[in-house]
Amino acid sequence: MLNVVILAAGMGKRMQSSQPKVLQLIGGQPMLNRVINTARSLSPDRLIVVVGHGEQTIRDSYEGQSDLSFVSQWPQLGTGHAVDQASELLQGDHETDVTLILYGDVPLVQTNTLQALLAASDNGLALLTEEVENPAGYGRILRDAQNRVVTIVEEKDASAAQKQIREINTGMLVAPTTKLKHWLKKLSNNNAQGEYYLTDIVAFAAQEQVSINTVAPKASFETQGVNSREQQAQLERLWQLELARRQLQGGVTIADPKRFDQRGELMCGQDVFIDVGCVFEGMVVLGDGVKVGPHCVLKDVTVGADTEIHPFSHLQQADIGKDAQIGPYARIRPGTRLDDGVHIGNFVEIKNSSIQAKSKANHLAYIGDADIGSRVNVGAGTITCNYDGVNKYRTTIEDDAFIGSNSQLIAPVRVGKGATLGAGTTLTQDAPPNKLTVSRSSQTTVENWQRPVKSPPKKP
Repeated sequence: MLNVVILAAGMGKRMQSSQPKVLQLIGGQPMLNRVINTARSLSPDRLIVVVGHGEQTIRDSYEGQSDLSFVSQWPQLGTGHAVDQASELLQGDHETDVTLILYGDVPLVQTNTLQALLAASDNGLALLTEEVENPAGYGRILRDAQNRVVTIVEEKDASAAQKQIREINTGMLVAPTTKLKHWLKKLSNNNAQGEYYLTDIVAFAAQEQVSINTVAPKASFETQGVNSREQQAQLERLWQLELARRQLQGGVTIADPKRFDQRGELMCGQDVFIDVGCVFEGMVVLGDGVKVGPHCVLKDVTVGADTEIHPFSHLQQADIGKDAQIGPYARIRPGTRLDDGVHIGNFVEIKNSSIQAKSKANHLAYIGDADIGSRVNVGAGTITCNYDGVNKYRTTIEDDAFIGSNSQLIAPVRVGKGATLGAGTTLTQDAPPNKLTVSRSSQTTVENWQRPVKSPPKKP
């Protein structure tokens, strides 16, 4: 039986935020989300979150998630005290039943690392430790002459010699549940910080000749915690470089991995190219040969093969077909479906509309709540007027229609197949198929008209 306890009670004062520290974002997700989801990947029998500062906000954020149990830690008297608050919820009294301790502000530990840690416990204690260049601030792993772990000493309690040790405690560990409960009751706060250290259970295990094994993470970002905005930014960059590396290994071309942001899931086909400064949020799927130009934002978008998204375009909750051209400076809003070969040009906004194959809106247009057929040309300055201040209505433009520049289509209205709207038309009634419809005021030239001239300035 596997229990997982996630410690998430800290205040995070250095974050300078009204939000709990563990709800701050890394890679587009709250840190606690990441830890919970990683824990879930291990299929635990019990998943417990220890909360304190911002407790109600955290509880509200996970309301309805029935696999989570929350316990309060007030006051915060150290990591040992935190785990002890959850001890009554820990299940299992067999020697193979274990408890895994994780931290809500150490968000990037990977599933395979935790699997290795669980495997290393072997009815004893397993610690996730790491050799680092600068161990300052961390607890040090002390070993005996046979290289066996005997205890962990915290930075504030360490001697000068002990501070030279480079193997540090990450805080993550696996312990036999029955022994853990016993050890928690033995903890003392007789130390420099006056806290109950969870790490003191290591010395108890050594004294009882319980096996203590260590596992190292495969990547340094897995064990890095966040206590300040600076650390948050540093960890974000490390994670983005890791995500970029994974995409590169999958065959994606990224112009500059240091200027790449993936804040969700990004699935790419072959020969995809991503230029600098792009942001991917939610679930984004890019088909074979897709090219994404500089400084684009894609959120919950599917893009078909060989489509090119030109610079500074924003796409959200849209489905784009094959061999389309989008942008530059296009905005594709939720509910949009663009079929194969559609061209959407600069400063064109599309919302909740479908545009069928090989239609074009290349310049300065707004298309909202519309259904547009194939091979339609939408001229510059065209607007579908879909909102009367209360209700929204749809516009239908059938195949092969031509919409002249600076036209306003006042929904609900239909443009028939093959119809042409003259430039400047305000359409309030259906336009019949295969005919020219024009709605303009008559042109007038005023004879003998003189342009006003500014009067010369008066002399003082």
